[in-house]
Amino acid sequence: MAEKKAAKTETPSYEAAREELIDVVRRLEAGGTTLGESLALWERGEALATICQDWLDGARKRLDAAIEADDE
Repeated sequence: MAEKKAAKTETPSYEAAREELIDVVRRLEAGGTTLGESLALWERGEALATICQDWLDGARKRLDAAIEADDE
């Protein structure tokens, strides 16, 4: 059971977060969910969007550092 908790707190890869975000958006667009379900999906989508942005920001920093190192 401890393994399941650990898996939930791990940050997913960019690709996994993006795929889940796409699924969340599809489910919201399809409708047919209760208000509570829609809010939970929205919150999960916001969290996933933040995770994706964090990955992209980190990649940008690494690229900038590599370019700066090459310039020196």
